[in-house]
Amino acid sequence: MTRRFTRLRTAAAALLVGALALTACAATPASSSSDDEGGESVLRWAATLPAHWDPIVQGSGFGFNLTALAYASLTEIDEKGEAAPGLAESWDYNAEGTAVTFHLREGLVFQDGEPLNAEAVKLYIERAKTQENSALFGDLTSIESVTADSETDVTVHLNQVDHQIPLLLGKRTAQITSPLAAEDPAKLDQWPVGAGPFTVTEYVPESHIYFEKNPDYWDADNIHIDRVELSTAPDPSTLVASIKTGVYDFAYGLAPAQYDAAIDAGLDVATHPVYSASNLSLNINKAPFDDPAVVDAVRHAIDRDELVEKVTFGLGYATTQPFPEGYIAYDDESEDLWPYDPEESKKILADAGYEPGEIVVDFVVSADAVINEVIQAQLAAVGITANITVAPDWATPFFAKDLVLSTYGTTGRESPVQTLTAHFGKDGPLNLSSPYVPEGFDEAIKVARETPLDSPDYAENLQDATRAGLQSGALVFTVGTPTLIVKSPKVSDLPQIPGQISLTGVTISD
Repeated sequence: MTRRFTRLRTAAAALLVGALALTACAATPASSSSDDEGGESVLRWAATLPAHWDPIVQGSGFGFNLTALAYASLTEIDEKGEAAPGLAESWDYNAEGTAVTFHLREGLVFQDGEPLNAEAVKLYIERAKTQENSALFGDLTSIESVTADSETDVTVHLNQVDHQIPLLLGKRTAQITSPLAAEDPAKLDQWPVGAGPFTVTEYVPESHIYFEKNPDYWDADNIHIDRVELSTAPDPSTLVASIKTGVYDFAYGLAPAQYDAAIDAGLDVATHPVYSASNLSLNINKAPFDDPAVVDAVRHAIDRDELVEKVTFGLGYATTQPFPEGYIAYDDESEDLWPYDPEESKKILADAGYEPGEIVVDFVVSADAVINEVIQAQLAAVGITANITVAPDWATPFFAKDLVLSTYGTTGRESPVQTLTAHFGKDGPLNLSSPYVPEGFDEAIKVARETPLDSPDYAENLQDATRAGLQSGALVFTVGTPTLIVKSPKVSDLPQIPGQISLTGVTISD
């Protein structure tokens, strides 16, 4: 890490390379990270606490980085974004590419003493596929069944050739839960029981959750922090002062507007290698976007450079796709899709018979954010009136595909195919126009799935699938936003794992 911020485009290039009762104890932060009684090494992390601690319910949004404190995953990814051992130390595909057997480490145990064996992995995947409130079932559509072949061998049987499975079954989708704790899913959802690097000792919802190091974690030798105190983040305007004074040591997602203040306070600030692309989501199943002319007009109405300046304070980059330049699935041929041309937008609408101001659409968003106001103004400039409504329960109508126009920001998955299907697939959670799929996408994504990760054709096939997906009328990508980590200089640099916060190897000095 460095105190000098580099633009997100530079960071993007780096991508290449059981259950206890809840306690009501109050939290009183200590004044230092390393002078606690007994010399404990403590990390005080300011964050938005997940609403759910069962990873199956929490899903693959950013909260997986927090649930990963308590849970270990079947696989990991390394700093190049490639699949790496986790609970499984290795895996093998059958000759047809329709089954993959994961070989678990021996002697694994959950924090409640239950064995973490092949049966536990089998039960987790089955629960993720079938539990009524699972947020992961849509990510597991390639999996037909799972068998526990021995204590340490578990085979995932597929309904199609899919070489993405070792990437898919990482931290976002395969944080393995204790089968005993999962017998009461509601209780597990409020008190995590896994086999991760830390064990929960205290939890007050909407306030804080405290963890102690788990000596039985498979990679415990590389965990040098004894205690993690995860607390609700303060207002963004006071976060820098809170870290400077030692109330917190670390936060993920510093607002770009606070960057200069953090540097002036002597804190470490850096871009974490994660691709985070914002988009304008359209529902082409509803008027006015059931008219392709209106979709085309919107495509050319978006001034990405203005969004970079006003939304990211010049720290982000304009983008037309969910991947950053330099990433394996980034498609060079789609770099200049739908260039900003408001006059072309006006002409498209006029040729289609629309009068200026005739089109009025409900623009329902999750928060009162600058990006929504800028997009509203850009659409107004070409004759489209977008009436903003901030909906506290926005997620419900968005994922039910009930909205007409909205905005969404997402970070990529370990599997680029999963990223693409989430945005453009028939059942994609980020496809507001579901079940609509752009022409040629299903065929291209099938080829990408069937390509082994070490094949010389892998990159080209992924890029073909990206190109096909970007023809979708349901998404207009706008800007890549910076993901900033701010921390006390006492906290050592974090591993540069794309999209993930890992405390492996991290130390805290006096």
